[in-house]
Amino acid sequence: MKKLKCMLAIGGMAALTSWGSQALAGDITIGALLPMSGPSAMYYDIMGSGANLAVEHINADNLINGKLSIQYEDSQGLPQQGVIGMNKVVNVTKVPYVLSAFTGVSKAISSIGSRTKTVAINGGGVGPDLAELGPYFWNIIPLANFEVKAILPYLIKERGAKRFVLVYVDDPLGAAIQAEMKETLAGTEGKLVEALSVPVSTQQFSGIAARVRAANPDVIYIASYGAQQAQIIKQFRDNGITQQLVSYSALSIPEVHSLPEALGTLYTSQSIDWQSTDPVTKRFVDDYKAKHGKMPTTFTANYYNAVWLFGLLANELEKQGKPVTGENLLAQRIATKTFQLAGGKVTFADNGTVVSPMQISEVDGSGGKVISVVNQ
Repeated sequence: MKKLKCMLAIGGMAALTSWGSQALAGDITIGALLPMSGPSAMYYDIMGSGANLAVEHINADNLINGKLSIQYEDSQGLPQQGVIGMNKVVNVTKVPYVLSAFTGVSKAISSIGSRTKTVAINGGGVGPDLAELGPYFWNIIPLANFEVKAILPYLIKERGAKRFVLVYVDDPLGAAIQAEMKETLAGTEGKLVEALSVPVSTQQFSGIAARVRAANPDVIYIASYGAQQAQIIKQFRDNGITQQLVSYSALSIPEVHSLPEALGTLYTSQSIDWQSTDPVTKRFVDDYKAKHGKMPTTFTANYYNAVWLFGLLANELEKQGKPVTGENLLAQRIATKTFQLAGGKVTFADNGTVVSPMQISEVDGSGGKVISVVNQ
C-alpha cells in the first residue's frame, strides 16, 4: 500500500509539473542590451521605462497567449559588454528578439543575430551603417544621415551659418556623423573648418575648447553622448565659447536639459506629435505621464515601439499557428511593412530601417521646444 501511495504521489507531481509547463508554454522572454552602469547609464531609465510600459500594455491586452517579459543585460554602452550580453540572451535564454542601443554595440552584436536568426532592433544608435547589418537587424529610429541632413540646411538658410566645427567621439557613431557632415555640406555655402575627435572616456575639454575658439566657427556640432556630452557643453561655455551649439537625438536627456549652459542648444530627433489622439500614442503618453510624472522622450517612445512591434508581430504569428521565432518575425515584418506605433504609422524599408519627419528642437530648460519640422 505504501508503494502504491508513493507511486500515486509521484504520478501526481509529474502531472502537476506537466500542467505547469503547459500553462507557461505561451510565455515569451525577449532580450535587451542597455547601459545599466557606466557613463551612459542615464539612458537605461529613459529607454527601459518605455520598453517596460509596452510589456505592461501587451500583457494587459493579452496580445500574446502567455506573458511577455524582458531579460536585461548591461551593455555599459560598450561593444565587448554588448557581445557578452547578446551571447547570454541568445545562447542561454534563447530569445527570438533583442533590443539594442548605441552604434558600436549594435554593430558588434549584429553578426550573432544574423548567425542565430535572432532579430536585433535598435532604438538608440544612429550610425548610418546600421542600415547595412543584414535582414535580422532593424532600426526603429531614423539614422544620423537623416538627422544631419535635416539640420545643416536649416542652419545655413535660416541662421546664416557658414563655418562649422565638429567635435566627435572617436567611435563608429562619431566617424559616421563626420562623413555625413562632409557629404551634406558639399555644394552648399557651409564649410567644415575643423573636425576634432575625442576618446570615449575623455572628460576634460579645455584643450579642445581652445582649438574650437581658434577655428572661429558659426556653429559647433557635438557628436557625443551621455555624461561626456554634458561635460563638453558645460566646459565649452565655461571656456568662453558663445557660438551656437548643435547636436543630435542623444542630447535629449535630463542631464543635458537641466544644464543652464545648454540653454539654446539645438538638436534633432524624429518628429512625434505628443498631442496626437490616435489610440496607441494617447495611451502611451497618458500612461507614461501617470506612471512617471513627466513627459516621455523620443528614446522612450522608440523602445516602447520596439517592444510593441514585437507584440503585434507575435500576435499575428500566433493567430497563424506559427512559432514566434526570429525567422518568422522577420517574414511577418516584411509581409506587413506598416504598423501603428506610438507617434503614428511607421513603414519599414526593405533594409529594416524607418524614415520619418525630423524635428529641430531647442533646449529651453523645460524639456525642449520644437522650432521646425523637416519632411524628408
